[in-house]
Amino acid sequence: FVVHGEALFLVGTGGYRMRKKLKTLAALVEGAVITGDPDTMVSDLVQDSREVRRGAMFVAMDGAHVDGHAFIPAAVKKGAAAILTEREIDPLPGVAVLRVPSLEAALPILVPFFWDYPGRTLRLIGITGTNGKTTTSYLIRAILREAGKKTGLIGTIQTLIEDEKIPAHNTTPNVVDLQRLLARMVEEGMEYAVMEVSSHALDQNRVAGCAFDTAVFTNLTQDHLDYHGTMESYRAAKEKLFRSLTAGEKPGKTAVVNVDDPAGASMLAAAEADHITYAVAAEDAELRAVEVRLFASGADFAVQGGFGRLKLHLKVTGLFNVYNVLGAVGAALAENIPLSAVEKALTEFPGVPGRFELVDCGQPFAVVVDYAHTPDGLENILKAARQITPHHIITVFGCGGDRDKTKRPLMGRIAAALSDAVIVTSDNPRSEDPSVIVEEVMAGVRETIGVKAVEAILERREAIFVAIAMAQPGDTVVIAGKGHEDYQILKEETIHFDDREVAREALGGMA
Repeated sequence: FVVHGEALFLVGTGGYRMRKKLKTLAALVEGAVITGDPDTMVSDLVQDSREVRRGAMFVAMDGAHVDGHAFIPAAVKKGAAAILTEREIDPLPGVAVLRVPSLEAALPILVPFFWDYPGRTLRLIGITGTNGKTTTSYLIRAILREAGKKTGLIGTIQTLIEDEKIPAHNTTPNVVDLQRLLARMVEEGMEYAVMEVSSHALDQNRVAGCAFDTAVFTNLTQDHLDYHGTMESYRAAKEKLFRSLTAGEKPGKTAVVNVDDPAGASMLAAAEADHITYAVAAEDAELRAVEVRLFASGADFAVQGGFGRLKLHLKVTGLFNVYNVLGAVGAALAENIPLSAVEKALTEFPGVPGRFELVDCGQPFAVVVDYAHTPDGLENILKAARQITPHHIITVFGCGGDRDKTKRPLMGRIAAALSDAVIVTSDNPRSEDPSVIVEEVMAGVRETIGVKAVEAILERREAIFVAIAMAQPGDTVVIAGKGHEDYQILKEETIHFDDREVAREALGGMA
């Protein structure tokens, strides 16, 4: 350890991290009060008591479901040197307390400063939109790595630091976890971080301290209205990513925007940066997909731009993936990645877990598992399935509990219109009664289904088994809503449940 002034440098194989004295942090927040030793040296900032190590400061927050203050004794027992809170709490022997008027206001100031603003060191690429964020982020990561760039990824499925995998809990982590991850990426020599940026994260300022260099907009369709209230508020949250593209420590800010989507114009208007537009339909877009051919095993098309034409043969299919690829190519151009690396990475890209993922056990029909949980997402995958299906589409899906209820009948109508048979089942019902959710979905199904087959089966496992038993050669079974997830949330219980595993089990039972 080398002590210098008010900072402590921890030297090791992974580089160094700067540590801060409590009084240095307190000076940043008006009204902050220290109880205990103001010279306490803080070596980490942690919001999960299970991750506390000796010398850390534990952030005790009132959460939606859990009160962090209940875990203060556990954090102290594990060696926490300080507690950060907005409450008055009893003195803790040997442990300092930093009390601030508002954690919501203080954390976006304290946390990036504590980690020496890693989001200003890394090249940051943010992807926002209702659908396509995950696949686009993985495509961009593949391109950057092909170009020899050390790259981290933060998203819905997991965090990746090169090939190391860290489980994810939110599309975009809270500000404490996010800055901690970015700092680790800097420490381990990453040049880039590719990040899915949700509307919740933008609205709640979870990305405070992140100086984005390239921002990608995929699309905007109905989702999260339980949180945002209106589509206008939802769009405004997305625009915040593009408003953040202002000059700073790093040159070269670019907005990469899908202009086939009506909300694309709003994103461009919000961005005081260079623009790269992409589209399939809009002829004035700077990047266009032309000569598009889709088939079961992939897609062929050319990206047309100022550089000429880049012909691609992909292992992923669906028009939605054509858009995802265009967004990724736009981000690569913004970051001056050679077209040779772009072409090689995209040609070899294997797909993303739970995104139009084929479950193949040698059966004479297709089984597709996809994360689609919005009206637009469901419509996209069913249209993609139609393009590869000579006979019938059998769709199994449900809607999550404690989320936007208005999309339930809408998704029911879409499934009924674009499928030949529909089985409505549970997704993640959370605190709601699964039968009530299913009935709200069925209301939309009944409006559109006509004489086609429809069934409501509450147990998701049974629903998948029934759908696979119905399938005949040339059919496609689409299991939508959960994708990569390997759990199901039922009231206060979370159980193991993986659509892909259940599908394989059902297929194995047919042999």
